[in-house]
Amino acid sequence: MSQQGYVATPPYSQAQPGMGGYPAGFGSSPAQPLYGHYGGQPQSFPAPPTGKATFLWCLIPPVKSSDCTRCRSPEPLHCGMVCVSGQFGGQMAGPGMAGPFQGGAAHMSGPPQKKLDPDSIPSTTQVTEDDQAKRGGQVYATNLRGQVPPLVTTDFTVQDQGNASPRFMRCTTYSFPCTADLAKQCQVPLGAIIKPFATVPKNETPLYVVNHGETGPIRCNRCKAYMCPYMQFIDGGRRYQCGFCNCVNEVPAFYFQHLDHMGRRVDLYERPELSLGSYEFEATLDYCKNNKPASPPAYIFMIDVSYANIKSGLVRLVCEELKTLLDNLPREDGAESSTVKVGFVTYNKILHFYNVKSALAQPQMMVVSDTAEMFVPLLDGFLVNFQESRAVINNLLDQIPDMFADTNESETVFAPVIQAGVEALKTAECSGKLFIFHSSIPTAEAPGKLKNRDDKKLINTEKEKTLFQPQKGVYEQLSKDCVSQGCSVDLFLFPSQYVDLATMGDVPTHTGGSIFKYSNFQVEMDGEHFLSDLRKDVEKAIGFDAIMRVRTSTGFRATNFFGAIHMNNTTDVEMAAVDCDKAVTVEFKHDDKLSEETGALMQCALLYTTVSGQRRLRIHNLSLNCSAQLSELYKSCETDALINFFAKSAYRAMLNQPLKTVREILVNQTAHMLACYRKNCSSPSAASQLILPDAMKLFPVYLNSLMKTGPLVGSAELSTDDRAHQRLIATAMGVEDTQLLLYPRLIPLHNMDVASDVVPAPVRCSEERLTDAGMFLLENGRSLFLWLGQACPPELVQRVFNVPSFAHLPADLSSLPVLDNPQSKKLRSIIDSLLDQRPSAMKLLIVKQKDRSEMLFRQHLVEDKGPHGGASYMDFLCYVHCEIRQVLT
Repeated sequence: MSQQGYVATPPYSQAQPGMGGYPAGFGSSPAQPLYGHYGGQPQSFPAPPTGKATFLWCLIPPVKSSDCTRCRSPEPLHCGMVCVSGQFGGQMAGPGMAGPFQGGAAHMSGPPQKKLDPDSIPSTTQVTEDDQAKRGGQVYATNLRGQVPPLVTTDFTVQDQGNASPRFMRCTTYSFPCTADLAKQCQVPLGAIIKPFATVPKNETPLYVVNHGETGPIRCNRCKAYMCPYMQFIDGGRRYQCGFCNCVNEVPAFYFQHLDHMGRRVDLYERPELSLGSYEFEATLDYCKNNKPASPPAYIFMIDVSYANIKSGLVRLVCEELKTLLDNLPREDGAESSTVKVGFVTYNKILHFYNVKSALAQPQMMVVSDTAEMFVPLLDGFLVNFQESRAVINNLLDQIPDMFADTNESETVFAPVIQAGVEALKTAECSGKLFIFHSSIPTAEAPGKLKNRDDKKLINTEKEKTLFQPQKGVYEQLSKDCVSQGCSVDLFLFPSQYVDLATMGDVPTHTGGSIFKYSNFQVEMDGEHFLSDLRKDVEKAIGFDAIMRVRTSTGFRATNFFGAIHMNNTTDVEMAAVDCDKAVTVEFKHDDKLSEETGALMQCALLYTTVSGQRRLRIHNLSLNCSAQLSELYKSCETDALINFFAKSAYRAMLNQPLKTVREILVNQTAHMLACYRKNCSSPSAASQLILPDAMKLFPVYLNSLMKTGPLVGSAELSTDDRAHQRLIATAMGVEDTQLLLYPRLIPLHNMDVASDVVPAPVRCSEERLTDAGMFLLENGRSLFLWLGQACPPELVQRVFNVPSFAHLPADLSSLPVLDNPQSKKLRSIIDSLLDQRPSAMKLLIVKQKDRSEMLFRQHLVEDKGPHGGASYMDFLCYVHCEIRQVLT
């Protein structure tokens, strides 16, 4: 069955020379233009009398009398150009997106216009609004194999009926091709993005915990898959056939149950592992290190007390905050207090450990100055229960800022600090997390000493990749030591210059940790932003010392993994910690044929230690369809999951290949995916039309945005550390995080309804949507801007900022005053709700139109040409279409 996708006739606008702002050589350009030529005057035509807009999108060079009247080719009427009618931005006819074809030469006169209406190309905001209208507020039951869930932007409730919630697992497509040949032909990556600890909303059921006693969880003898809804019970319930490897297993006597007339166990709905997609098993000693019960984890706070951090006021700020924050350490649901232990270290080029045992009247300091041979100088009293040692700890936190107030020491060590944390956890025989607050590149003589290797001359050369490769040796070994001890590292950086973040961030990135960066930190400007991040980070749901295995049914297997992970072999994904925001992206490849009848099954099993020291197994199961028809694959694609996969693949590839090559590969694969759809799944139509599968029609806008991100754009104007930081944080992002990062929300506020609770609908991310009299909020999960037009009404400015007009606004405004009026309250409640939803805190930047700070804001208007290079969305569509036609010819 052929299905028509999104149809448009190019070229869409006047494309810029050199591929709309990308450096030349971005993708290979055709020897001769395929239609018109880049740089000609675009022309559009008046509507036909039917009342529907009809566009003929054509770039028309100077005409010769012998040329084709449509496309100016010397061969008359060779082009087959068709007028496309229908509303492009809105609903299209049919299952794909084909509008009716009307119009013709009769309507082809009229004055040329500057450019085509951008509303005629697929709109992210429209697609998200449509999905919210269609599926928002509904219950999504997971009882069907291969069903495509609502978009990540849609608000829905999940009811687990045998497949994992899309909060835990999303796929690039929910219908896998039956053969490796089909997969190769379409080039759509087969992947899953797994967020094992995703937050479950309060109105959904938390995961059940199943205890099978001393025997432990029931597993298939051959492939070791855990009991799940895909196991088929036979022989009156005495045996079961594994859904993954088809091995027939005996049912243990204690687990036996009779079958009903449908062949299902009569206790099916009483057992979570037989009826649900996600659940947990209590693990036995066999699943613990050295067959000993696990201990509750520990949090160690390690504060750089060098001159920069004392002078900025950071040390005092951290110490004050910890006094109250430690009351909110993570705890088991229902537990009165947390069992997480805490410890404290300060350091510059030597380390100071503190004994904060509850029996002491004063904390005691012990110094280790030999950083080459790191050891922990005390066993008893270093890791303690906060509630028991509160008085001693508060005493210590009061003393630390004064103890180092007169320091002149500006050199720091870094690797020995992590080593000290690992040794402390090893001694205490527990897992845990290090919170490191650090300011500068470690230049003191010690293991892991770094030098400045930032070199702008390498940008856009073969060697640019070396800027992002971590320096090998000490840090590589540290990552392994951390993972084997279950020691995760969270790094809070406060740099005023280059710190080699690519290397310093290597350990956090391989241990399930996070990296936070506050350049040129000032307590008044950045203090609240940092403290919000720290609070979220300390309080979030988390598991420790984790190992994850993804099992699949026969015919395909997991081959590649991306995330804040470490891998010793090809199958075990090791994470020193895994929290509610971290996702692992998995790629699958065929090793045999898949059957349409049985589909494709996957099971993610995560073994971890809870915050109370229990060893558990968290299981997520998902079943997909398989099809020999490529149209089914394209119909079941999820663009947001696809772009997560592409982003992580590209950010990994840039360590080994020049950026130019990485960008070419991205465009090439996109062109192949879309050309395959055009060739195999859509109705025959003129080559001049761009046809996109309905489920992938937004892919070009996301891909173009990805290629304009700091890591991939290759501009000397961007700091190397910022680029490295964005690259590292993206590796552990889930689908909703990459979606928002690559297509920010631009929310108009100047005409918001203050009486309503609803946030105004976002508009397209383009300068064309801004108005001089407007006020807009832009957020992408990492940055938050409030943009004000020069003609913003004085009464709105007065109500929000308490100054009489735009001209009176101070230049360095960084927060909103708390005012008692409806506009101020509404705006602050919108911002608070956004901050509440996002994994990290965002600092509000207030940007005035035509101000210098506008450049930062403009790089997030992803439909426009990038300020550091990169095409507009319109030009990129043109370019992709060109590439598709090359693939097809």
